[in-house]
Amino acid sequence: MMATAVMTTLGFSLIGTQHLPLAVFLAYAVTAASWTPTVPLTDAYALRGVARYGLDYGPLRLWGSAAFIVGALGCGLLAGMIAAKHLIWIIVATGALAALVSFGLQPLESRPAPALARHGSGALLRDPGFLAIIAASALIQGSHSTYYVFGSITWQLAGLGGLTIAALWALGVVAEIVVFALSPRFTLRPSMLVVIAGVGAMLRWLITAQEPPVAVLAVVQLAHGVSFGLTQVGIMGLMVRHVPMPVVTRAQGYLAACGGIVASTASIVSGAIYARYGQGAYYAMAAMALSGAAVMWLARRRLENHPQSAASGG
Repeated sequence: MMATAVMTTLGFSLIGTQHLPLAVFLAYAVTAASWTPTVPLTDAYALRGVARYGLDYGPLRLWGSAAFIVGALGCGLLAGMIAAKHLIWIIVATGALAALVSFGLQPLESRPAPALARHGSGALLRDPGFLAIIAASALIQGSHSTYYVFGSITWQLAGLGGLTIAALWALGVVAEIVVFALSPRFTLRPSMLVVIAGVGAMLRWLITAQEPPVAVLAVVQLAHGVSFGLTQVGIMGLMVRHVPMPVVTRAQGYLAACGGIVASTASIVSGAIYARYGQGAYYAMAAMALSGAAVMWLARRRLENHPQSAASGG
């Protein structure tokens, strides 16, 4: 985590010194290779803390969402004060702060692992329960692709102003923060949380496809707490229970890689559908979310009856 934070800062600094499109592209590609692993590494570190100290993942994760709101508002203000070509240095400064903070992290080592951990990646990828976890996560979270890529564009074309669009995005993030904050009180099993999240995402996209008025859209945006937030809480709960801590970093890497592949593919496909059918692209996203819920529903008994965390000290 320390290495990726430092390399990311250096990478964005390099981007800021480039002016030719190809040079910017190459510098960004190298930077992304350092930046992307930071998220699964951070989640893996958090899960080790959850297992070691008996913490709850949700209250830890909510600070990432809160930082997103602060960062978005702060950058929105700075964008009106600083020339666009200089905004990269705001990113560099933020990266440098993250790199500095990373040096305060302490190692969280795990105890010797049971069979699944000793066999490494091969055992993970042969484990049907783990494959169900990453598949369900990729499908439900990937169903947000149309929303992430075309949400603001669609709202702008519908005549909504920049402040209204910003408020709609903020509503979604606030909703996920509330879910993360309340997650320690949830009594349902993580697998059922994921099933509920998948069904909730399906309903969200079906309503969004109808091009609802802004008042209804505001209510629908609150469903982000279910479609994204509840999925994240459930998936991380399953990771703690099913994956031995010694291999949780590798497991998080597989989770992130699978999610990235599905999300990027869904973005391309939704772009093609959006070009022809507009909001109809959300129907495809609804089908993805329902598929993720179905995968988790079918795997729930295997996951509930085959916990790994107890054996690995979690």
